[in-house]
Amino acid sequence: MDFNDTPEEAAWREEFRAWLEENAPKFTGQPPEHDMEIGGGDYLARAKRWQATKFDAGFARITWEPEFGGRNGTTVEQIIFGQEESRFPVPNEAFIIGLGMIAPTLRAVGNDAQKDRYLTKLLRGEEIWSQLFSEPGAGSDVASLATTATRDGDEWINNGQKVWTSGAQFSDYGEIVCRTNPEAEKHKGITAFIVDMKAPGVTIKPLKQMNGGAGFNEVFFDNVRVPHENVLGDVNEGWTVAITTLMNERVAIGSGGGGGGRGTVQQVIALAQQRGVNGDARVRQQLADLYTKTRIQKFLSMRTLTAATKGKVPGPEGSIGKLLGGRIMTQLGDLTVSLAGADAVAGNTRLAQTMLAAPAGHIAGGSDEVMKNIIGERVLGLPGEPRPDKGVAWREVPR
Repeated sequence: MDFNDTPEEAAWREEFRAWLEENAPKFTGQPPEHDMEIGGGDYLARAKRWQATKFDAGFARITWEPEFGGRNGTTVEQIIFGQEESRFPVPNEAFIIGLGMIAPTLRAVGNDAQKDRYLTKLLRGEEIWSQLFSEPGAGSDVASLATTATRDGDEWINNGQKVWTSGAQFSDYGEIVCRTNPEAEKHKGITAFIVDMKAPGVTIKPLKQMNGGAGFNEVFFDNVRVPHENVLGDVNEGWTVAITTLMNERVAIGSGGGGGGRGTVQQVIALAQQRGVNGDARVRQQLADLYTKTRIQKFLSMRTLTAATKGKVPGPEGSIGKLLGGRIMTQLGDLTVSLAGADAVAGNTRLAQTMLAAPAGHIAGGSDEVMKNIIGERVLGLPGEPRPDKGVAWREVPR
């Protein structure tokens, strides 16, 4: 892929940059949004205002139709806008899951009524969404989930527990996968639903994290009634829906969305310079190693984005980028704390945020071990893991 802008792309970039300079929030000296507790203060109100501003300008989803906040643009335009937007302290975090994972799924498998009801409000920022997949006994192996949905006339009754649900405490709706046929194999008896997160019987409990935040939640469903019209895709075919969402999630994590992240190698280099150790051979070697890996991550991201420009769906390359991204985040955090010393704990806790948040990067969106299996089987052509549950009804599988 040619990394240089064509004249047409340069014109798009100038257009987007000029609009952002005029409309995007400016840096106020406060910590960036990703270091703040999502939902703190007037965060949600500001986030919704910014998303509505983008929607009205046709930048909510550039490649989509105008009625969905787009401009019938190209994937390259979307990428360039994301790169330019990342230069500003915009409050995007509340919509990452909805826009990056749920919206493409609704567009791919939702029926016309579901698209008309949910997509515009999602893209305009009027409604926040979360993803309800993982459970206490079904994390890396999501298909072993035990949350049930039982048909009752024109409704389904949901019972069970989900965990590690990002942003659930602020969400209006969620995409949930439930067990609807325990007699089928574990991948075959699953159905996806659109669930009202404020419905009777839904209980949300934030989980306190070691970085001081509570972005994850456990969510309990106690006889929650879901209309049949909220089935997403086909009954007992929810694994296909889940895979669509997971592939978009891994690409979003692995590619960085075309923008920035919690910490960058440039910031670590600047810290080394401030500490006067940028001439130390050992430190320089560590910085060079990090820089090399981040460049490789960028090339992997560009490969994924190139595939997207050609209309291809996300594939296993998203798992490669996701695996590497978690390792880079850990290495960035370790080196930052090593350079900052006691200041990372006592003087400036923001310096430790990358390290404290890094473990989640090895789990969220699929653990490192799952990514390795995907890469081994789908990229390298290695034999799959033994499957003692293959051909066995979910009800009969030991758990």
